[in-house]
Formats: sequence, C-alpha cells, structure tokens
Amino acid sequence: MPFVTIDLLRGKSPAYLESVSDAVHEALVEGLGMFPDDRFQVIHQLAPGELVFSRTFRGGPRSDDFIVFTITDGLDRGDEAKKAFYLALTRNLAASPGVRPADVFVKMLVTPPINFSFADGEAATDTTAREARERAALASTPTPAT
Repeated sequence: MPFVTIDLLRGKSPAYLESVSDAVHEALVEGLGMFPDDRFQVIHQLAPGELVFSRTFRGGPRSDDFIVFTITDGLDRGDEAKKAFYLALTRNLAASPGVRPADVFVKMLVTPPINFSFADGEAATDTTAREARERAALASTPTPAT
C-alpha cells in the first residue's frame, strides 16, 4: 500500500487537485501494480516561501506549478517498476491538469510493512497474512460441477 503526500503551491482549484490526485493514483496502478481501491493521499497546499525549490537543478526550468510527490510504500517494487511509474505519472499529469514534466519531483520511500496499520490497530503484516490465508482458502475450495 503506498501512501502519497502531494506538496504544491496554494491556489489550485478543487478540479486541479482532483486531476493531480487521479494522475498519481492511475500511475501507481499502472506502473507499480497497485490495487485500484488502494488509494491513500494527503494534499498540502503551501504558501509562497513554504515550498522552496531550485528552478534549474537537474531539470527545469521549473514553474510555480512544481509538485513534490512523496510515495511511501511497504514494498520495494524494483527499479523498472519505479521508472514505469515516473513515466506514467508525468504523462498523466501532462494530459490533465496540464503539468509540465519539468515540474514533477518524486521521492520514493520504502518502509517495512510492520510500519503500517490500515485500521483497527492491526499491523499491516498481520492484515496481509490474514488476507493471503483467506485467498488461499478460496482458491482451494472446489467449484461445483456443472
């Protein structure tokens, strides 16, 4: 389960924020193989001076549409999946809401699954183990003959 934090300058419309949210979620599903209903995001809109960035370092030129995506995940999905995600994200953002690829900055952080709890005070490792047992039980259930 990735948890996404999105940081950008204040002043964007709700429709713009929704497009950004959709773009990153769709890229996670496409590039990293996330489940479509696995969607957890926080969007921070910051005042000028609260988001400090170089307009030219290793890319650019960057504009006031600069966005920082921090993706915290419980699994390292590999270099090729990350590269596919980066490309899908910039493609999606360019399509809607029109963010230039030079304005997209991504940080991928991997933390052990034990560092997540989805709900009910249960560690993610216990949740995923229970779900795996349930899937295995369903898979081993004989299907009725027709």
